[in-house]
Amino acid sequence: MNHIVWHQHAITRSERAEQKGHRGAILWFTGLSGAGKSTLAGALEAELYRRGLHSYLLDGDNVRHGLCNDLGFSLDDRRENIRRVGEVAKLMLDAGLLVLSAFVSPQRAERDLVRSLVGEGEFIEVHVATPLNVCESRDPKGLYQKARSGEIKDFTGISSPYEAPVSAELVIDTSEGDLDSQVAKLVDYLIGGGYIPA
Repeated sequence: MNHIVWHQHAITRSERAEQKGHRGAILWFTGLSGAGKSTLAGALEAELYRRGLHSYLLDGDNVRHGLCNDLGFSLDDRRENIRRVGEVAKLMLDAGLLVLSAFVSPQRAERDLVRSLVGEGEFIEVHVATPLNVCESRDPKGLYQKARSGEIKDFTGISSPYEAPVSAELVIDTSEGDLDSQVAKLVDYLIGGGYIPA
């Protein structure tokens, strides 16, 4: 593949940030199924939109309808799913967006791979650290019940491990507090880090 050359754009990332009025970043929401990743990321997206900021939410289920519809849930397919999403998130970051990615992404190595694709401070790991018993009690898709009965093999948190982040930029347990306060915590982090204006 040495004949493929990366083409530099005439417009730089900093110019895009200046035009948009904020810096781009990837906020990577990771946690067990039912932890509240998509709900939290969606609420943050709504708040960013309300503030006139440019973002896009990459949701695990939505991505599997198109970009990754050829992948199953084997360990190799899961890794490839996250790799593809990481590459898409990197392109969106280059466009100056705040990219919100909501994926179980159970392996630290997968998340570290995405972090390695971008610059320092451009990957914000958000560990949605809702306890397993709470996630299982929610079970919006009935997946835990199927995993417990053996219908679903290699289900994260039941028959497949989840490697929690060791140094996530943010940790949020959605069983504590309300959604507004959780979104406020995310917004405060983005303001404090100089990603978005106050």
